[in-house]
Amino acid sequence: MPFHEERDVVERARDAALACDRPLVLAISGGLDSMALLDAMAAGAPDRIAAVATFDHASGPHSARAAAHVRREARRRGFRVVTGKMTGSADRSNGLEAMWRSARHQFLRESAEACDARVATAHTRDDQIETVLLREMRGAGARGLAALAAPGPIIRPFLDVSRSTLERYVEARRIAWLDDPSNARLDFLRNRVRHDLLPALRRVDPSIDAALLSIGARAARWRVDLEALVDVAVRHRRSERALVVAASELADYDRDSLIVVWGALAGRIGLALDRRGTTRCAAFTMKRPRSGAVPLSGGWQLEAMHDELVLGRAAPVAVGETVLPDAGALEWGEFRFSVAERPTDGAWSAELSGAAPVVVRHWRAGDRLAPSRGQGRRRVTRYLSDARLAGSVRAGWPVVVQGGDIVWIPGVRRSDAATVRSGRPTRHYVCERPHG
Repeated sequence: MPFHEERDVVERARDAALACDRPLVLAISGGLDSMALLDAMAAGAPDRIAAVATFDHASGPHSARAAAHVRREARRRGFRVVTGKMTGSADRSNGLEAMWRSARHQFLRESAEACDARVATAHTRDDQIETVLLREMRGAGARGLAALAAPGPIIRPFLDVSRSTLERYVEARRIAWLDDPSNARLDFLRNRVRHDLLPALRRVDPSIDAALLSIGARAARWRVDLEALVDVAVRHRRSERALVVAASELADYDRDSLIVVWGALAGRIGLALDRRGTTRCAAFTMKRPRSGAVPLSGGWQLEAMHDELVLGRAAPVAVGETVLPDAGALEWGEFRFSVAERPTDGAWSAELSGAAPVVVRHWRAGDRLAPSRGQGRRRVTRYLSDARLAGSVRAGWPVVVQGGDIVWIPGVRRSDAATVRSGRPTRHYVCERPHG
């Protein structure tokens, strides 16, 4: 391998690491491309690496050997290693490829969050060509055709490097890597594209690679421009669970514009809407509803609430009545209740007597909160509505009961019986909703 080519691989890795606003978690599978990334980062920017992450897909003896190989090689280079493994409870409904990809991405995302880092992958120019073609075959719009070149939090130092260049790099550097036997399985669509379809297309049109790369690059530029436009033109707020936009912000858009805008908005909370999903969101928005919801794939939905549209997941509701502990903490669905040493103020805390057990449960139709700040026994649903909680979120909201009375709606309202008062023996509770 020419020295300048080898140096270019290392410099691409180094430049990507130094330009990133956070340290990196390297996604390393043990294959040729990822082992080249591990070696190049170790040579060019070792101090910018927070950890090496490897995921065992539990697909056979090979996957265990690959994970062990990555652990050994990463530690030999002085890097911390985090490992994950596929569990038997994963969702297979969309096929093996989708199941593995979803589990792997979740593991990498959580590993990066734990290190306050960004994920770096070894995707190459060849991967981009394949992905653009796959998106074309599935009828993706401009947003999807950007493929791996789309703006986002993942760092891809080798996206302009060919796989053949990395082959020469690992040979020149004598880097050990393992070939994944699943890469030869033709029951996986990407493998059929790589081994059969693309070679056939190249025989017919030798310029097909350049054409696909051009489509991806133009789509990526379009996405950057669109994201900038949406930031300015559509005011919205978001959390990890949902995105909220005033219906008035979208009132003047036609159907085609709404399809594009909803794709961009969904991306802000990590949701990749397909064409059917963006079309449903556009049609629902144009009805200007005051209530109701339209279901989307993966358990997501777009819900109208008063004059706002809320894009998010329905809250889980399968949690029963539970007695709050006298000490320590309790995880209840997506909420966490804990006993605090000192009283605090605000609707996310309550001060309750120890005279009777304190129970948390879901609110029910007809529930009323005990008297609060001059209000009589008012319906819980009214308080939840006043707090502008979307119906999908509201469905799983807890209430706290003591002595037969609802004394606290966490995050929304406390009754007088749960309000801090000096001089009385009480227990101090705090409720948190980490992903709200």
